[in-house]
Amino acid sequence: MDKVEKPVVLKVSEVATKTPKTTSATTLLTEEQILKMGEKDYMNEAQLAFFKARLQQLEKDLLKNADETTEHLRETVLVPDPADRATIEEEHALELRTRDRERKLLKKVQQSIASIDGGDYGWCEETGEPIGIPRLLARPTATLSLEAQQRRELKQKLYGD
Repeated sequence: MDKVEKPVVLKVSEVATKTPKTTSATTLLTEEQILKMGEKDYMNEAQLAFFKARLQQLEKDLLKNADETTEHLRETVLVPDPADRATIEEEHALELRTRDRERKLLKKVQQSIASIDGGDYGWCEETGEPIGIPRLLARPTATLSLEAQQRRELKQKLYGD
């Protein structure tokens, strides 16, 4: 009886260890798991799914912020004190500048999602080299490798926009 139970236990443990691997396509990787992957795994299906989910969440958050700003600006408060009115107007102006920056970021996020769908995500537009996982984790909308970005910024500094 003891001999019969051990193989069953071993098989159950083998199935338990293999189950996460077979369902890894449905569960997203963590940043640590992605950083541990080798160069041959660069921009594999699991990594693309991770970045697409991250970009889609960012897109959802940006759209939610835009909706909240729209609702906030619709609320008109009549304040008789000119100083209070000026403060409210300055807060609105600051909020609108922030949303304008987010609007530009939203466009980049949508372009990045499209590049994932097109198979170009993670590769430098200028050199065709890998952008790198650490850079994409820090800035998921990056389109240039760190070296290409530094060259571009140096050119802008030297020659202007």
